[in-house]
Amino acid sequence: MANPRGGNSAPARKHARILCICLRPCRNRRQPLCRGAAKRRKLWQSRFGRAQQGGTTRTGRAAILHQLPYVAPPRARGALRIAARAKGGTSRLSLLRQEGALRALFPRRAGVVEAVTLNTSGGATGGDSLAIEAEAGPGAHLRLTTQAAERAYLSSGGPAAEIRNRLTVAPGARLDWLPQETILYEGCDLDRRLTLDLAPGARALIVEPVIFGRAAMGERLRDARFRDRIEIRRDGMPLYLDAQRFSGDVTAHLARPAVASGAGAMAGLIFAAPEAEAHLTPIRAALPATAGASLRAPDLLVLRLLAEDGFALRAALLPVLDRLTDGTLPASWRL
Repeated sequence: MANPRGGNSAPARKHARILCICLRPCRNRRQPLCRGAAKRRKLWQSRFGRAQQGGTTRTGRAAILHQLPYVAPPRARGALRIAARAKGGTSRLSLLRQEGALRALFPRRAGVVEAVTLNTSGGATGGDSLAIEAEAGPGAHLRLTTQAAERAYLSSGGPAAEIRNRLTVAPGARLDWLPQETILYEGCDLDRRLTLDLAPGARALIVEPVIFGRAAMGERLRDARFRDRIEIRRDGMPLYLDAQRFSGDVTAHLARPAVASGAGAMAGLIFAAPEAEAHLTPIRAALPATAGASLRAPDLLVLRLLAEDGFALRAALLPVLDRLTDGTLPASWRL
């Protein structure tokens, strides 16, 4: 847009953007309408501007806005890369790259690199794309958690929200993946995948809690879609694969006795370590009747937990996590 005093200016460009949207005269009366606004106003007046009905003149602003082409809402994009390495008998951060909606905070904790991730977009909805890559170098200890529960909101249609997490653990290293609950809302469409590559002698603790609607708010998932896949490989060979898919009336599906018998929350836990077998009996003794634990391999402990709601799920999960983290569970889990 041209400036009456000559040249282009930032205020003039700002007014041009406003005029193209609101179709109103510029507040600065010295500046004429930009081309986009003038064209839209002409279209408005020719189609809906002055319809004589009963001797009165009506404007058709609502009608012209309805005729404007649909513009998809902005989508959240986020990528986070974190790596830790061992140096001087302790673990240190060696790589951090943050893009878009994903960020990480690092509370001080001796002997371990603890990263608290947060999604600044506030949740995931249709078309969003979030990805985390984390690597624990030889002998290092890396722990990741979230600042709060992740939320999968109503999707406006189109592609599903995608969350892709890839974890790599080197020989002699340990990685703890401890996100807080993922809360599914009515109408959500979430596709989540986690891939874990373990080297020989590596350790990993993985937990993925999910809440199917907030029971205290009376929420029920009558139309929702959720796909989740966890794949673990050791030295390139498949070690564990778990996939689940919910679509449509999720609450009715969970109510079936052979599925979840009415549970509104669940969690999956995998502990890959040489000492996994030693934890099996104490963990079984601490679990409620709606949970079970087993050894899929001498160094692989797998647990599945069902609960009435998120509160009951966390109450049953905390003692297990405290045991497997030696009482050093991230502080965000206890808030």
